[in-house]
Amino acid sequence: MRAVLDGRRFDVPPVWMMRQAGRYLPEYRQLRARVGSFLDLCFDPRLASEITLQPVERFDLDAAILFSDILVIPLALGRKVAFVEGEGPKLEPIDAEGIEKLEREHVLERLAPVLDTVASVRARLSRGKSLIGFCGAPWTVATYMVAGEATGDQLPARLMAAREPDTFQWLIDRLIVASAAYLTAQIRAGADCVQIFDTWSGVLGDAEFERWCIEPTRAIVELVRHAEPSARIIGFPKGAGLRLRRYAEATGIDGIGLDWTVPLGFARDELQPRVAVQGNLDPAVLLAGGDPLLAAVDRIVEALGPGRFVFNLGHGILPQTPISHVEDMLSRVRGRG
Repeated sequence: MRAVLDGRRFDVPPVWMMRQAGRYLPEYRQLRARVGSFLDLCFDPRLASEITLQPVERFDLDAAILFSDILVIPLALGRKVAFVEGEGPKLEPIDAEGIEKLEREHVLERLAPVLDTVASVRARLSRGKSLIGFCGAPWTVATYMVAGEATGDQLPARLMAAREPDTFQWLIDRLIVASAAYLTAQIRAGADCVQIFDTWSGVLGDAEFERWCIEPTRAIVELVRHAEPSARIIGFPKGAGLRLRRYAEATGIDGIGLDWTVPLGFARDELQPRVAVQGNLDPAVLLAGGDPLLAAVDRIVEALGPGRFVFNLGHGILPQTPISHVEDMLSRVRGRG
């Protein structure tokens, strides 16, 4: 996979799936049933390593992605974070006073168990397979910190950014520094490349997308490359649409993740000449399976396979996805279907 980010193409593209280590796998569900909380799993290097490797071992995928969560950064900055079954993440909503009190001195120490997981997985993973580290983009992480939870349109963060732009910039700046240090540490622990997830970039207007999505990502890339010049970095600004070209040009990333709404012709003509592309099968189509799945795989590979390309989903795999559908998808990508 790193070879694709370096500019190579392959007749059979490398394959991995966002959220590939998780609830759709019976082996994950069995392990999770024995452990108290999701965060306990994330901060247990032995168990997190096992979970990271589960989908690679089952499907012979070309890359493993670290089993963790984007909200370990606010946790490391001293904020309370919890995952409530059936409700998702819950945080104490942050304000200017909370931003001022963010702890910055021991972030990597608090994240040491996650970095131990990276080192453990890299030691166990075949050299022919890539290990992907990741963080949440500052905008997306900030949306959870401001609202205290996920919302449909992330209105609380958008309001703070509009009413108190200096305060919100202060939060974004703290997240830039912590995220860059975290990604650098993952690379030094053994990650072959890292991905920046900006799940909520699609709710931003053009000017806001430039300030809160592009600029923080560019700053993280610059800081990571200053520390690790050979770092390979993927950006995934979900919902960015036609702004993907500007994002690819301005941030300095090596590869860009595509959600399922991105037109294949646009990705081929406007993005692939600039960066490697990754995506963009609709997770709902994978869930549906059958002929619609096979046809969608064929369209994607036909359009993007001639260039620098990593086959993936347009967002995370849905928990109810049958294992047989994943097997059908992989077989089709690899030319055996």
